Amino acid sequence: MFGSGLEIKTPDEVLVMREAGLVVGRTLELLRGAVRPGITTAELDRLAEEHIRDCGAVPSFLGYGDPPFPATICTSVDDEVVHGIPGSRELVEGDVVSIDCGAIVDGWHGDAAITVPVGEIADDVAELLRVTEEALWRGLAAARLGGRVGDISHAVESHVRSQGGYGIVEGYTGHGIGSEMHLNPDVPNYGKPGRGPRLRRGLALAVEPMITLGSPETDLLDDDWTVVSSDGSWAAHFEHTLALTADGVWVLTAEDGGRERLEALGAAYGGPAA
Repeated sequence: MFGSGLEIKTPDEVLVMREAGLVVGRTLELLRGAVRPGITTAELDRLAEEHIRDCGAVPSFLGYGDPPFPATICTSVDDEVVHGIPGSRELVEGDVVSIDCGAIVDGWHGDAAITVPVGEIADDVAELLRVTEEALWRGLAAARLGGRVGDISHAVESHVRSQGGYGIVEGYTGHGIGSEMHLNPDVPNYGKPGRGPRLRRGLALAVEPMITLGSPETDLLDDDWTVVSSDGSWAAHFEHTLALTADGVWVLTAEDGGRERLEALGAAYGGPAA
């Protein structure tokens, strides 16, 4: 059902999205454990596709867009912000790799991303990862029934700004999600609270801060997919899919539904009791 241009899910539809979200979350944890010096991004992609299909799901990204995306996951290394294409590149000690993954179960999508260190990484890069992931959770915790999308955006931006001079990428945003991977509304990682569409029960959103160590400006490579920082600074990207329920926020791509992190931030957890 669409209301105010937004796709509003029934509780049963949210349950199917939870199934897709768990496939995504578990795939990312599998890949986190596989990241090591010497592995190629194509090998990570193969692991992801096998796991998603073994779970009875379908990769969201494979064949998506124009030109069609040629892989199951996005692997964005170092200064690559998002949408990196897996291939023969070997990860080396000190790299970071953002892994973005989507899966479809019975026509409903889940979408999430993590940024993983390859062995030991520089202190400033480790701090970038910490700040970006915490900004994601601050954004998720700011989602409340009756609130606005801008509340999420403001929470992400406020946390990043409080931590130092990081670049908040503006040209790419979070998004609505459900029967398609990308739906209205956009969910920017900056903005004022109280602005944008109202947050309603049954709305599902993908929240995804993309933060750099330098400039927020980006460039698109000739493959028409890979986005890099314009100044070559390294980037981090974290993402979860949430649904708004009658009780609060349910993070569909987190194994525990986001309960621990949400409650620690004083937010209402909206998933099952157990």
